[in-house]
Amino acid sequence: MYFMAFECQKSAGFCKDSRVIVKNSCEKPTGGSSYFKLKGKSAGIESEKSEFDLEKGDTTSLSSKQLGCRNVPLGCRSITDLPPAIISEILNCLDPKELGIVSCVSTILHRLASEHHVWKEFYNERWGLPIPALPAPVAATGFSDEKSWKDIFVEREFRSKTFMGRYSMEVLHGHTEAVRTVFLLVSAKLIFTSGYDSIVRIWDLEEGLSIASSRSLGCTVRALAADTKLLVAGGTDGFIHCWKAIEGLPHLFDVKGPQNHNTEFRLWEHEGPITTLALDLTRIYSGSWDMTVRVWDRFSQKCLRILRHGDWVWGLVPHDTTIASTSGSDVYVWDTNSGELATVIHDAHVGKAYALSRSHTGDFLFTGGEDGAIHMFDVTNRHVDTSAQLVGSWIPHSGPVYSLAFEFPWLVSASSDGKLSLIDVRALLRTRKRTLWKRDSAGQHVGRSIGVEPPQRMLHGFGSNLFGVDIGLDRIVCGGEEGVVRIWNFSQALETERRARALRGIRLENRMRRRRLQIEMNTKGGGGGRSDRCSVAAKKKLMNSDNVSVWHNKRGVSGKLKA
Repeated sequence: MYFMAFECQKSAGFCKDSRVIVKNSCEKPTGGSSYFKLKGKSAGIESEKSEFDLEKGDTTSLSSKQLGCRNVPLGCRSITDLPPAIISEILNCLDPKELGIVSCVSTILHRLASEHHVWKEFYNERWGLPIPALPAPVAATGFSDEKSWKDIFVEREFRSKTFMGRYSMEVLHGHTEAVRTVFLLVSAKLIFTSGYDSIVRIWDLEEGLSIASSRSLGCTVRALAADTKLLVAGGTDGFIHCWKAIEGLPHLFDVKGPQNHNTEFRLWEHEGPITTLALDLTRIYSGSWDMTVRVWDRFSQKCLRILRHGDWVWGLVPHDTTIASTSGSDVYVWDTNSGELATVIHDAHVGKAYALSRSHTGDFLFTGGEDGAIHMFDVTNRHVDTSAQLVGSWIPHSGPVYSLAFEFPWLVSASSDGKLSLIDVRALLRTRKRTLWKRDSAGQHVGRSIGVEPPQRMLHGFGSNLFGVDIGLDRIVCGGEEGVVRIWNFSQALETERRARALRGIRLENRMRRRRLQIEMNTKGGGGGRSDRCSVAAKKKLMNSDNVSVWHNKRGVSGKLKA
């Protein structure tokens, strides 16, 4: 009898101990039947319907879709002899760390785990597919086509640790007044900033140089958003100013020249200052102090839907067919297709909820408020209704949190106390599996105590009132009341860590080489006996020196007594 056990995640709807048992010995079992049995739900099969007799052909309890094949070979004695569909389902139950451990068991499991399609899903759930999204690793990822998705995932996961290492800082001067908003366009390595001076500036992320600056828009700019084809800026006069990218030259926007109606346009319908903006492939989203969120068509430039709130709108983040927004102290989640309110989180903060961010999968919301607290909510969509559950809380600041930015696994916050906090949500954020709590049969959450977590790192020592922050490409970009843009560059931390690992490896190799040489010397021509005699002589010498020191001490004591 051959036995293997796999520990699966508890909260993904699977059993605690999902076991695969293959029983097929050389001698004929009692009753003349060899059988294959699955216990648990790791393969999507209920335990009470998981036995069938192969010789009798009794497979009524299991469909061919569940098994992946109609006949299981009688000679299978390990997991690698199982049908590929069942092996795939078993590997799907594991998270990246567990899958990596499985790949170290044997060469066969290493091949199966390394080539499994789930690595691409892991990468997509955390950071999204590279742009442009292609079925295979592309040049935009910075990796060659020869690397597998597992290699790409591991390297990106390793890069995420750089924010705990050393950094360098660059200060970009150009704005004459406070910087209210910053936006980092990772795909183009560009930074967009604006503020009280009414000018939108474009910076090169790598060199830290100013590329272009727009003419004055006539009012404070509190919100920016951009992608490869469109740049939008929201003013306190209630308009949205839009620049189209130059034809054939993505990421390049002519913001400096005179107004060109072919590449520039404005959207007028809001009755108050624009406070937040967002883009997707077909729409523009805007929030305002007129207590509305408006959804615009990017091509026809018409307002498609108006979502009305009960207070000023401070932030919004769209994802797929939903929009999350903050208004007053509440957090709203809307269905963009119907325009109906999916769920609302009342009194998420004591005071106003200024900042809002969202995970790439859209399952988790991060809010920052006037009380200096940061909350994390799980937004669950069960196709019937949408619910939100508090997952974690942090209070890293002594003043209001004005801005949040998230890139797995780091959540960055900017506050009026002049500090930035870095929070690693890896332990709480599960984009593929829910391990934070169990659900009962009715689909309700069984709550758990929520404690206040400390941040992993604080960046401080700067002026007060940091208004905007963004994160990407191993960098954190921030702007505030000082009127400068600061870039914390952590890209060298990765190289420093690699050099340190290389040096540790060299030292370990030298230590092992010296040990092997010592062993060889001791085993040649009675060297072991000589080494033993030398060690005995050294011990005798040490004992004699101790006796001499004791004798001198006694003479010293006796001399003192005579005196």
